[in-house]
Amino acid sequence: MNQNKTDRRQFLAGTVGAAVALGVTQSVQSADSKATQQFYELRIYRIPSADKQVIVSNYLEQALLPALKRAGINQVGVFKQIDTKDDHSLYVLIPFNSLDQFSTLNDVLETDEKYHQAAAEYFSYPKDSPAFTRIESRLMKAFKGMPQLKTPEGKGPNLFELRTYESHNEKLAKLKVDMFNSGEIGIMEDVKLAPVFFGEMLIGDDVPNLTYMLSAPNRAAHEKHWEGFRSHPEWDRMKMMDKYKGTVSKITNWYLEPLPFSAIQ
Repeated sequence: MNQNKTDRRQFLAGTVGAAVALGVTQSVQSADSKATQQFYELRIYRIPSADKQVIVSNYLEQALLPALKRAGINQVGVFKQIDTKDDHSLYVLIPFNSLDQFSTLNDVLETDEKYHQAAAEYFSYPKDSPAFTRIESRLMKAFKGMPQLKTPEGKGPNLFELRTYESHNEKLAKLKVDMFNSGEIGIMEDVKLAPVFFGEMLIGDDVPNLTYMLSAPNRAAHEKHWEGFRSHPEWDRMKMMDKYKGTVSKITNWYLEPLPFSAIQ
């Protein structure tokens, strides 16, 4: 009888211990499985004419994006401006899972024979008539409040708004990032502004700044979502907080549409 009680106590103790251990393990696994913050490269191909835009577009569709996919880089967005007829630039958003993946990309492309075959025409243009004028490149780190890129729901194509918030010093720029992480992202999601990414600018023009992208089925819906944001009670509270006052010195925005082969539609 005593032996049975002892065995039962040992069994219960072992069961509880195993449950506790399992809970700790699951917690660790849960923490480990949290999405890591991505890095984003935003490339702007400055292109002098509509015919050269076709050349660069073909290169992106047939050479670069397939090569990126072979390298494990998906959800690459390719866009052009809606409102500026004389601007033939193409905007390319490339998400990276690590800085190592970003830093080794050129080496990966250099050894990709399929990439070079598909890019042959693009690389054949002479110095006095290149396919593009320059490539502007910006490197960002995803916000903790939205560590991974989110593609819009539905078939698309959608309207996209790219926005940059400049700050007049680094401390205020970090405070604006904190404002997004502390509730502003949630408000935007609540009113269906459908953010695609938020990025703290690490390298680029006009630093310190942050850049993010929103999406909507069309311009009218997008404006309605912005109205919902501006009238949201939580936004009314946050914008009056002394902590966040004066964090933004300049806002610039662009309205974009995806090219047919863009993975973000």
